[in-house]
Amino acid sequence: MLELIKDKYKTISIVGMAKNSGKTVALNHLISEAMESKFPLGITSIGRDGETIDIVTETEKPSIFVEEGTFLATSTKMLDFSDANIEILKVTEYRTPLGEIIIGRVKDGGYVQIAGPQLLSEVKEVADTMLSLGAKAVIIDGALDRLSQAAPTISEATILSTGAVLSRDMNKVIEETLHTVNTLSLPPIEDEGIREMARQIIENNEIAVIDEENKVEIIPIKTALNAGCIIGDHIRDNSKYLILPGSLVKGTLEDLIHSTRKYKNIEIIIKDGTKIFVESKDWLRFMRQGVKVKVLDKINLIAITVNPYSPKGYYFQPREFLSKMKSYVSHIPVMDLMLGSE
Repeated sequence: MLELIKDKYKTISIVGMAKNSGKTVALNHLISEAMESKFPLGITSIGRDGETIDIVTETEKPSIFVEEGTFLATSTKMLDFSDANIEILKVTEYRTPLGEIIIGRVKDGGYVQIAGPQLLSEVKEVADTMLSLGAKAVIIDGALDRLSQAAPTISEATILSTGAVLSRDMNKVIEETLHTVNTLSLPPIEDEGIREMARQIIENNEIAVIDEENKVEIIPIKTALNAGCIIGDHIRDNSKYLILPGSLVKGTLEDLIHSTRKYKNIEIIIKDGTKIFVESKDWLRFMRQGVKVKVLDKINLIAITVNPYSPKGYYFQPREFLSKMKSYVSHIPVMDLMLGSE
């Protein structure tokens, strides 16, 4: 797995489809490979990770073991739960319920718990700091069911972890994973001028329509939620793009479709694929109805890890699960790290 990132990316996020999908196994695998290659990693997280008992599901989970030379950003209270010897290099200005965020370097290896900054902008800052201190790459470990750290503004590459915890039905797990892969990998808007216009509109948290002559009409509403019909009233015959700054949800798309047939002539532009909150079956229906969605920044999904075991006691046959997932996701490396095959 290290070869996927080494000398290619500086910031890599590991995101999970759900709790117990195998994120920590993926993180430990990367750490182990980095140790063997004498490749100093930096590690931080959004939320808490590394505890031996999952505080949400009360099930056992892998601890995070770090070797000498590893950099990490975590909260001061988490140092009490770590048996690694950590040299504090910097105390940041960022505060969390678990204390201040510190940046340290491991002097003697051991197990650690990590609770990084709460804001994505702060995660980006501490990652940049660890890189400046000597880390060759920084791994950002995500929180429960959050994909926001996969955003290109935070990480250059993303590893997605999925598994049996999603459903007892293997086909359902594959369907949900494929949907996430497709939405995270949405294509960027190609027109550079439109991209910059859309970026400014999104940064201003505005909703707007851009026509064929690149004229912008700001729609005077604060959110697209429950406003699909209002948005539809502003789509004209010459409308070409609809810019949405926040989340894209089922209700907005349904109202838009019901309010105007002109939605087929436009491309909806959102910030990135983490902003989509539409279930797979609904998403496929919208695509068949002619909805077109593009992004400002495409997420660079470089690998998928699969976990065939669920903490609820059921499991899939590992090789069957891996083989079937690979057959549906053929353009991205898919691996079961416990099997040791890719």
